[in-house]
Amino acid sequence: MSDLDTLLTENRSFPPSEHFRHQALVRDDALHREAERDYEAFWARHARELEWMVPFTDTLDWTPPHARWFHGGRLNVSVNCIDRWVRGPHRNKAAIVWEGEPGDSRVLTYWDLYREVQKFANVLKSLGVRRGDRVGIYLPLIPEAAIAMLACARIGAIHSVVFGGFSPESLRDRMNDAEAKVLITADGGYRRGQVTALKRNADKALEDAPTVKHVVVVQRRPGGMGDESFAQMREGRDHWWHRLMQSAKAECPPEAMDAEDVLFILYTSGTTGKPKGIVHTTGGYLTGVAATTKYVFDLKDDDVFWCTADVGWITGHSYLVYGPLANGTTCVMYEGAPDWPERNRFWEICEKYGVSVFYTAPTAIRAFMKWGEQHPARHDLSRLRLLGTVGEPINPEAWIWYHKVIGGLRCPIVDTWWQTETGAIVISPLPGLTSTKPGSATQPLPGFFATLLDSKANEIGVGGGLLALTRPWPSMLRTIWGDDDRYVQTYFTKWADRPDLYFPGDGAKRDDDGFFWIMGRVDDVLNVAGHRIGTMEVESALVEHPAVAEAAVVGKSHELKGQSIAAFVTLRDGYHQSPALRDELREFVAEKIGAIARPDDVLFSADLPKTRSGKIMRRLLRDIAEGRTLGDTTTLADPSVVASLKDQYEAEES
Repeated sequence: MSDLDTLLTENRSFPPSEHFRHQALVRDDALHREAERDYEAFWARHARELEWMVPFTDTLDWTPPHARWFHGGRLNVSVNCIDRWVRGPHRNKAAIVWEGEPGDSRVLTYWDLYREVQKFANVLKSLGVRRGDRVGIYLPLIPEAAIAMLACARIGAIHSVVFGGFSPESLRDRMNDAEAKVLITADGGYRRGQVTALKRNADKALEDAPTVKHVVVVQRRPGGMGDESFAQMREGRDHWWHRLMQSAKAECPPEAMDAEDVLFILYTSGTTGKPKGIVHTTGGYLTGVAATTKYVFDLKDDDVFWCTADVGWITGHSYLVYGPLANGTTCVMYEGAPDWPERNRFWEICEKYGVSVFYTAPTAIRAFMKWGEQHPARHDLSRLRLLGTVGEPINPEAWIWYHKVIGGLRCPIVDTWWQTETGAIVISPLPGLTSTKPGSATQPLPGFFATLLDSKANEIGVGGGLLALTRPWPSMLRTIWGDDDRYVQTYFTKWADRPDLYFPGDGAKRDDDGFFWIMGRVDDVLNVAGHRIGTMEVESALVEHPAVAEAAVVGKSHELKGQSIAAFVTLRDGYHQSPALRDELREFVAEKIGAIARPDDVLFSADLPKTRSGKIMRRLLRDIAEGRTLGDTTTLADPSVVASLKDQYEAEES
């Protein structure tokens, strides 16, 4: 891929208010200067803010493409997330404030978490789990998920969380690849008023997962015990969580883990074929997420932090569990859907618990836009002081809506770019320092180094190109579980003569201020009449139209242009599809970013095919536009959406 054509221009800028800047943790460029001067010393200083059982002797050993951070050091993640807080004034501070979709709720203080984690660590030991063993976690978003993760960390077991919406086949593949010894699941989990039969799914998965010897089942459904349609218990293998906990000892000494010992394996979403298990280690990962949580979200001791992601994704690992708890923060955790029982549920929770920092996905923000301003308007959101976005580039108009309607024009927005593989946020505004631009992740954080390159590794100052990370960072993946060759091939061979350059797979542009604009996966780049156009730019232009809530565009083979653009569009409430609106949208895009980007096809849809983490599956949209047989749909939140779209597209084409 050569340089990207950059067509969309966004000039609006939003500096932090004087009030916010005055109270911010970072209000000048001292951190950037420190990292530029000696970035190994910078990360060593942040690592030493953690509690180490044995101090590290060396900061970094880098033999591209393999890194070792904090050599010789030993620590325990659960100690850093819990024990050190119960020794002081945080002992009775709320650690997790949980609300279930039906409305039930629990509050766990740091002391509660301290006791529960140690007890469950002893439960795992009683089931034969030892240091280095793998434990699968297949749960709804309930406190037991975080407890199980931290209990594994306490005894040195490696956890692998599988999102509770995944199919039995996906769970089976991940448990087999990790060779898990124990699986933790629940009798069910709530989603839009329905109960997902997790235990039944787990039983099906384990029919062909021979390494799993024990299953621990959380009773999520009140009175659900004995309901065999949800939780048929197999004698000798299956155990109720609460019964094991009744007899478990309340003290479990933490294992002293080497900084490079594996903390967890997380399988990337949308996997086809053999699962790709991303490996994160103990000392570097925790250093990265603790520092970025503190600075990106400007954490204060009285903040109530809500990251809406599930722990089945890296966002939930890093910014719902490990990063916030390593900072002694109060975290909100919500089990269900944002529109159940009504479309105001998120804002009701923000008001109820006094959420001050809110971190969610552009997909959710576009859904909120579609539903209308009346839902957040019903609630007092004045406690909010900082907003964040994660998961994919945010369209400028969605950014503006978020800033105005949710943030009341007073809350800075941190638009964060990172990946499962990076472990922690890499590019993001610092909210007390950066003048933000709608749609831009702005600049690399202190200690991270990113640039734009062409296909021959020449640096691009201003314009479009391939995103590359040029130096190792503590929270980077170390390998792919059981397949180091795949690790090297996937991430470090884009530029043949530069095995030190990490390629995340994204195209981006850089503006005159040095700000990065992520333009999406290179696989999603359109090639129209010799112009290479990022999907994000066309989608952003469409979303800027007042009728459009969400859009996805893909390339379709064209005998003259090479590719033409097919747009799939979801309308806001109150707007209706028509041939006239279709033509209006095509011309609107042409006026905004040029005739070369005018879509040939516009298809209206009630929804778009998304993974369960909310990412649009453009691969499937390309299959539809090209008339091909649909690829793997097992990771979709609603597989029926893509089948319906295919039928509709074929009907319109004929």
